[in-house]
Amino acid sequence: MTSLSAPYTVEFPFQRTVGPKVGTFLGGLRDGRLFGALTPSGVRCPPLEFDPVTGAATGELVELEPVGSVVTFTVARERAWALIAIDGTVGTLLHAVEADGLHVGLRVRARWRPARVGSITDIECFEAVP
Repeated sequence: MTSLSAPYTVEFPFQRTVGPKVGTFLGGLRDGRLFGALTPSGVRCPPLEFDPVTGAATGELVELEPVGSVVTFTVARERAWALIAIDGTVGTLLHAVEADGLHVGLRVRARWRPARVGSITDIECFEAVP
């Protein structure tokens, strides 16, 4: 019995980009700046290209102060992680927090790495606002 065969190639003949909103967000992180995107429900940070509720394209980008409040947190492997509501936004941003007396409602500010590359890790952590 003869089996049939044919050559084939698995490929992705396109390049994937992060898109204009997420790209600006990442570029802002590299520059020590924080951005969110306008949606019908308010400003979202991190920004999305499309509104998670309606699926419509999000609006213009808004520069934000890198300050917010801890909504909830956990400690894993001696590192604290929190959902942070950045001032003036809806939703939360997940990031590491270094603060004595960590609690819900704690006011925190981003601590930027000295050398940044355009990644969420350009924010070293959030720390308590004095």
